[in-house]
Amino acid sequence: MADPPGCCRPCATCLLCLYSCQWITAKKEKRRGLRTTKCDCSWFFFLFCVFLFTLVWLYIAIIILNDFHNFNEFIFKQQKLWLDWSLVLLIATAVLITYSAVLLVLALCLQLCGQPLKLHWLHKILLIITALVVAAAFTGLGIKWAEEWRSARISLQATGPFLHIGIVGGMTLLAWPLASVIYRAHNTGLKVFLLLAYSAAMIALYLAPLGITSPCIMEENQLPPKPALVGHRGAPMLAPENTLMSLRKAVDCDVQVFETDVMVSADGVPFLMHDEKLTRTTNVQTVFPERAALNSTAFNWTDLQQLNAGSWFLERRPFPSVQSLSHGDRVQATRQKIPSLGQVLDAAKESNISIMFDLRPENHSDYQSFVNATLAVILQSGIPLQQVLWLPDGFREQVKQQVPGVQQVYGRKRLQDEKEPLLHVNLPYQDMSSEEIKQYRQDNISVNLYVVNQPWLFSVLWCSGVSSVTTNACQVLKEMKRPIWLLPSSTYLMIWIVVDCVSFLMILWAFLLMKV
Repeated sequence: MADPPGCCRPCATCLLCLYSCQWITAKKEKRRGLRTTKCDCSWFFFLFCVFLFTLVWLYIAIIILNDFHNFNEFIFKQQKLWLDWSLVLLIATAVLITYSAVLLVLALCLQLCGQPLKLHWLHKILLIITALVVAAAFTGLGIKWAEEWRSARISLQATGPFLHIGIVGGMTLLAWPLASVIYRAHNTGLKVFLLLAYSAAMIALYLAPLGITSPCIMEENQLPPKPALVGHRGAPMLAPENTLMSLRKAVDCDVQVFETDVMVSADGVPFLMHDEKLTRTTNVQTVFPERAALNSTAFNWTDLQQLNAGSWFLERRPFPSVQSLSHGDRVQATRQKIPSLGQVLDAAKESNISIMFDLRPENHSDYQSFVNATLAVILQSGIPLQQVLWLPDGFREQVKQQVPGVQQVYGRKRLQDEKEPLLHVNLPYQDMSSEEIKQYRQDNISVNLYVVNQPWLFSVLWCSGVSSVTTNACQVLKEMKRPIWLLPSSTYLMIWIVVDCVSFLMILWAFLLMKV
């Protein structure tokens, strides 16, 4: 088979070498009579599927970065090993997608050059391994982190219009090698099948925007107010979580609510701590090595004050932003202690910031005494009660009676037979649709969703009309003056028509050019 015009023989030889791992010149290939067999076509189809499979996983991997800090914490609790696993995930995914993409480009170039698609056995093995690794990743995600599938669906509201343009562009470029295959094929049935399959796929893509919905397709004057920011344990990207420094950094980020977790020491002092054990965020293994495995509620306040609650932040670097801290912030971080709830309430009152907290652990046998101790500290602090947002469900009625001014925040959706109307709800962002958010907003119910770190997710929730979001990245979301994108429906319709028309014309040109 002669080389098509524009495909030089050295280029074809080089492509054969990379794809087939054999240094066969195009002239020798022709003399040996090598041709693309049905088996070779099957391997090309497998390569194409692996590429798409890996590409979808890359998309999922980028989406789950919003919640990856939770995975890092989970691994630490299980293995006592801290590592930013998101870097491992992205590097591994990048290697797999790059490998499959390079092979696919080589195959398409070989097809355009009229060369046989003789995939080497080593590439076949590596492709099978790639498919198995990605399948294992999807399976693990479905078993251990199923809520991320809902995150992926939400992400389509932010990326759907742009994914449509990208997929249409990719399928349009595929018209050149496809036309080459159709014109070279001798089997009429194969020609008809390829042409019909490609046409059906393109028609489906051209009509796909009819099913794309996004709250950010709206007029500029319909955009709801920017959601308020709730600092998740303060500003954990800028300071050690659940410390006074973290609270001050959150205030600097214009955060309106400081979200935290409260536990009660063995001698009845409420203090800030998220984990049941102290090993992740303190130096308890150095100060009290024989008691490091105990729950934090087993320590009295005097013991807790001996612990450093900031050095771990610089040693483990839970977020990449730690590297950019100033010298002064680093020194301040190393001096952080576990704060009591009373200290935090005083700081919140001084900064005019609200505080929302969980009281843990709710299954503790002395939980009622924890509630009493916490309420006593709130009343003694003198903080305006409307600045306190109460999350725990345990003994909620008692709390309403003793401190009626405290705002009650519920971790559930409203019920049909609700005895008294909910005013505040606090839910994972995956648990509420855009339609539900809009309905709650119309009913004057404040909706706070957690944990929102990525600008794309914040943009979708902003367009949906959410009241506030709990975030680790207050310093990032603070700088956003508007959603990442906002399109009037008329503009989106025009883009849709232009993209589809240009794609159609390029496909016609590809088939006419290859025929000539």
